[in-house]
Amino acid sequence: MRHNAGMLMSSKNKVARLHYMANSFRMLTAGDHVVCASTGQAIPLEELRYWSVLRQEPYVSAEASVRASMKKG
Repeated sequence: MRHNAGMLMSSKNKVARLHYMANSFRMLTAGDHVVCASTGQAIPLEELRYWSVLRQEPYVSAEASVRASMKKG
């Protein structure tokens, strides 16, 4: 258990790598936030609500998600 505690501590202020699914996401690399694909803004994992399963990208808001989908077609 000691190893896991160290892993949790080391994931602070680190970008997480996630696999986005229809209603959830799976952490591939530990971290405490992701970066919005549209705005570049950091999104704490507990606040992450918008992403594209198809493009595997996170978004800070619904508006950012729509902007990204319009831009990329």
